Amino acid sequence: MQYFTEQAGSHREALEMVRRKYGENAQILSHRTVRAGGFMGFFVREAVEVTGYIKPESRQATKPPAGPSTMAGPDLEEEKRRIIAQARGEQARGDQTLQQVLQEIRGIKDRLDEEHSGLRAVAESEDHETVRRVDALLALNDFSENFRREAIARLRRDFSLERLDDAEGAEDATLEWIGDSIEVWKEQATRRPRILALVGPTGVGKTTTIAKLAAIYAVGIAGEKPRSVRMITIDNYRIGARQQIETYGNIMGVPVSCVETADDLRKTIALHSDADLILVDTVGKSPRDAVKLAEMQRILAACGPNAEIHLALAATTKTSDISQILRQFEPFDYRAVVLTKLDETNRVGNVISALAERKKALSYVTHGQRVPQDIERARVVRLLMNLEGFRVDRAHLEARYAEEPAAAARNERSITPIRS
Repeated sequence: MQYFTEQAGSHREALEMVRRKYGENAQILSHRTVRAGGFMGFFVREAVEVTGYIKPESRQATKPPAGPSTMAGPDLEEEKRRIIAQARGEQARGDQTLQQVLQEIRGIKDRLDEEHSGLRAVAESEDHETVRRVDALLALNDFSENFRREAIARLRRDFSLERLDDAEGAEDATLEWIGDSIEVWKEQATRRPRILALVGPTGVGKTTTIAKLAAIYAVGIAGEKPRSVRMITIDNYRIGARQQIETYGNIMGVPVSCVETADDLRKTIALHSDADLILVDTVGKSPRDAVKLAEMQRILAACGPNAEIHLALAATTKTSDISQILRQFEPFDYRAVVLTKLDETNRVGNVISALAERKKALSYVTHGQRVPQDIERARVVRLLMNLEGFRVDRAHLEARYAEEPAAAARNERSITPIRS
């Protein structure tokens, strides 16, 4: 007895195919919907599969037509079971073949990865001495792995072997690439009063920074004209915080207000609507404390949509924590970063890398506890001067980044400090 299995797009097409190929003696045993075609799970379509057998001519002549009762005989049932078992075996073999294909693909991928790693290791081992030196300088200054990889790739791409013999030229170019990655925040002209709020983790020096900013704008130093300034503090929890900022305010003649709620902050800002600048000091929060951060965000919302939120970040922060702090304070929609405690570290590559990767600008840099002289507007050259090991041509860099020596001198001139 001859058995057959056929597939078609629909049940009707399957029956027509069977009749066309096997004639009227073809008997259908079963039909089912199957998944046909495709490769590795893609481009699969549904089809109808029919199984059956062809009645011998002799049986057709000697036996009456088979009705429903005769089609269910023991021989037929046995044939059904055999066909089903055969189909299952074919499916199992197909699954096994697919697994073998996948295993071979994984093997090819692993070999390619090994070859890539080997080629990279060979390339690094065969790097020019200048490339290795530049990479060592970047590592010395704590630049991130991604930043170093991009800088070295650019060095290999842009410098021929002859140019790499000029080690100083390669270092100068790398230093310029670092400088180009630093974005400096530009103060925007806003309607009065301008509101600047400082947020950040505990212990980064927000209160001292607020006092320094108040001195710059109220007294009129570092090239700034004197303005009407007010200070508001929300830090009523840290011991001595209120007294500290009030002391600074009394010395500089800047009024200080203390608030606890969003409603208090809104009313106080309205009360000082005639001022040129309102500086808002906030209580330090751990970037892991999402609830407290949300509460602070709700209070600062009272400053209005035009308020400038700056994030205070200590230059001494661990490399592993910098990206987390930048990310956790993102809901505040801070416009720029104030880098504090620059005098307490010689390595700023981690900060430069993190700000470049997240496309954040620097607004101010503080480098000591003295008020008001230990603060200045962020400048590219100021950060580049803090890099270790690089040969820095200051005049060239100041010309490249359009920083006038006179402006730098104003930032660095000696000013009598305010004693608290």
